[in-house]
Amino acid sequence: MNRKLRMGMIGGGKDAFIGAIHRIAANMDGLIELKAGALSVNPEIAVDSGKMLFLDPERTYTDFKVMLEKEAARPADDRLDFVTIVTPNFAHFEPAMLALDKGFNVVIEKPITFTLDEAKQLKAKVEQTGLTLLLTHTYTGYPLVKQARQMVKEGVFGKIRKVWVEYPQGWLSKMSEREGNAQAAWRTDPKRSGKSGCMGDIGTHAANLAEYISGAKIEKLCADLNILVPGRALDDDGGVLLRFDNGAAGVLQASQVAAGEENALRIRVYGEKGGLEWAQHEPNTLLVKWLDQPTQIYRAGGNYGSYQSSYAVHNTRTPGGHPEGYLEAFGNLYRNFALTLTAKLDGTQPSPEALDFPSVEDGVRGMAFIDNVVKSAQSEQKWTTFEI
Repeated sequence: MNRKLRMGMIGGGKDAFIGAIHRIAANMDGLIELKAGALSVNPEIAVDSGKMLFLDPERTYTDFKVMLEKEAARPADDRLDFVTIVTPNFAHFEPAMLALDKGFNVVIEKPITFTLDEAKQLKAKVEQTGLTLLLTHTYTGYPLVKQARQMVKEGVFGKIRKVWVEYPQGWLSKMSEREGNAQAAWRTDPKRSGKSGCMGDIGTHAANLAEYISGAKIEKLCADLNILVPGRALDDDGGVLLRFDNGAAGVLQASQVAAGEENALRIRVYGEKGGLEWAQHEPNTLLVKWLDQPTQIYRAGGNYGSYQSSYAVHNTRTPGGHPEGYLEAFGNLYRNFALTLTAKLDGTQPSPEALDFPSVEDGVRGMAFIDNVVKSAQSEQKWTTFEI
């Protein structure tokens, strides 16, 4: 294809953190250009945001429904290829369904919808339309996360027995939602965030990473959810015991009241012969541990392709020693999504490496994780079969 993919955005105006991250990620490889936006429910912010991003005033909208209607009516050579949705959780489903109905592929923030039922409906719509959906579980975009997944998949460690994953944050250690923090306000509000706070926000990331690297699916769980800041409406801390469909046992911990922590996501996976450890604070390093040998240190970078999988190499951007982080991982999701769309538009088959990005199926499992965790936490029986 001899052009960039055309992108529209819903949400993500000038004061929104994640909208700017999406735009940086989409711009990283020169494959995508932002052409239209309904960037805020506040008309003034929507218009000002469009100006800041140098959007055509005719393609700067104050209503996403109007945007999708008008953009769908544009000629094929000027029509959007996909729409990115970066609104709060409660406002994911309607624009995503309408975008698919209008023939647009979709990129959407996690968790994918407000309820599991909505996620199932969205999955059915994706299957019905044959369109492509990217769910931005960012951490799966890191090169050494992909390396870890491939090593497990190839049986390097033997049968997987144990998974530990933790995601501590400290930013909600006080009642920031009552102090003018807009991010805290909607994330701790059941009407906008959903039935779970911490587990819905970052616990879903941890669960997704555990399944992605281990290659196994959560089959049963036993959850404990806590509200540790008095007066808060949703959980801000929790722990979950896991059982996977391959027989492995797991532990998942997530907290947003671990005072002093930033985004300290870490995962350890162990098999019969050895295991691995990866932490987002040191994303270019993968520790590979052996039962009867010294620990090995794998490093990301183009210099180390001889021992890295094709998936890790495909998602590595710089030579060794030049750190790649959150923005690059986010960019990898967008690049793989763009390469997949481009191949489809060209009538060719995307490579397996390009197809490796979170999809609507991951979104459904994420919403099911939230439902099952809340159900278990509220149950006296505790151990809950993972139901979708």
